[in-house]
Amino acid sequence: YLSRRDGAIVDPVEAGLGSLDRELGAYPTDNPPASVRAGLQSGDPLFYIYTSGTTGLPKAARFSHSRFVSGGMYHLLSGFGARDALYCVLPLYHTVGGVICVNAVLLTGARLVLRRSFSASHFWQDIVESGATTFQYIGEMCRYLLTQPPGEYDRRHRVRYAVGNGLRPDIWEEFTRRFNVPRMVEFYGATESNVALINLHGRPGSIGRLMPGIKATLVRYDVEKDAHVRDAAGLCVECASGEPGELLGRIASGGKPELVRFEGYTSAEATRAKILHDVRERGDTWFRSGDLLRRDRDGFYYFVDRIGDSFRWKGENVSTQEVEEVLAGYPGVDLAVVYGVEVPGTEGRAGMAALASTGGLDLSGPEFFRHVEQLPGYARPVFVRVIGQADMTGTFKVHKIELQRQGFAPCDDASPVYFRDDAAGRYRVLDAAAYQRLRAGEL
Repeated sequence: YLSRRDGAIVDPVEAGLGSLDRELGAYPTDNPPASVRAGLQSGDPLFYIYTSGTTGLPKAARFSHSRFVSGGMYHLLSGFGARDALYCVLPLYHTVGGVICVNAVLLTGARLVLRRSFSASHFWQDIVESGATTFQYIGEMCRYLLTQPPGEYDRRHRVRYAVGNGLRPDIWEEFTRRFNVPRMVEFYGATESNVALINLHGRPGSIGRLMPGIKATLVRYDVEKDAHVRDAAGLCVECASGEPGELLGRIASGGKPELVRFEGYTSAEATRAKILHDVRERGDTWFRSGDLLRRDRDGFYYFVDRIGDSFRWKGENVSTQEVEEVLAGYPGVDLAVVYGVEVPGTEGRAGMAALASTGGLDLSGPEFFRHVEQLPGYARPVFVRVIGQADMTGTFKVHKIELQRQGFAPCDDASPVYFRDDAAGRYRVLDAAAYQRLRAGEL
């Protein structure tokens, strides 16, 4: 049966849809002859997948047959089997939906339950009525679900675990406790990456440990200079335990086999930009993840920030994720996006936040100022823009580039900009006059 967007249940036949079982019955059950795939190798391209393009234009990443077939491993390692049903509301044109979820059911013979788009109000009802035993998540989905009022389906499900990424530490335990999800399996990977991590231990906030056979390292990265730190020999400096650095994945040379390969993009220039040389020894090559991570003494990794998202202010490096987690906890905030903006006459970039809220948000009182004081002085946003809804990709990633382009310029009353007034102990609305004084260096 089909569930329409308004929640009504309709019969597929009445909706004009044919029977897939009947259609498949008209086709042969034997495997096609080998001549169909003559000359085809596992490393040949199967299709291209475009990156999300959150900080620029999307890039077409090459995706081979072998890479596709290995896509379901996150679920298989979590215990997924033939009797399971996987609920997916993420787009099938993206790696998470079309590769990870699809492969999990192809490799096991389990069921894939699809919904056209994510609905926070119908999520758990879908889970219960479909008999789903697991689901694929994006961290923002979990946050949206927590904002929903308690419902009759919240804990009636048979979910054994969930697989995904981006679940923030500040809501991890609250989510599992409220919705009775026994285990959240966080993983780390990217469409084109040759590095994969998985957290099978349920350690809150961690993106996991390196999967067996993956060769990777964390190296020091100077945010202010936008460059890797190198020693006297010109090689990269590995990070100590707890120290943030860029995650790199080793690219094998001389035709050596790799568990996960970096297959590059259709653009040779974009491919070259993702490769770093002379990391551990002269002549070696490594894939640049573009992510700053830290590793604890037990070998668990934690996401810190995207390179380019971190910025320097008052002589300190500001982690956008740390600031976003604090701001997202303020009443009425649906989503927090943090980035740096340039202010004339100052060094570095001043912290700015865009707060999405559908219920209206007034930040001029002392309550918001006191809430922000949880952060170190240098990390407290200088500017805050209130928006109705963030511009999101199909997998709930925020397009930051347009927000950064707008900077702290006031737009209209529907999207007010506030600036922090430490003397008054509150945030004040930035009007045209105050904006001009800031631009002139008078404020």
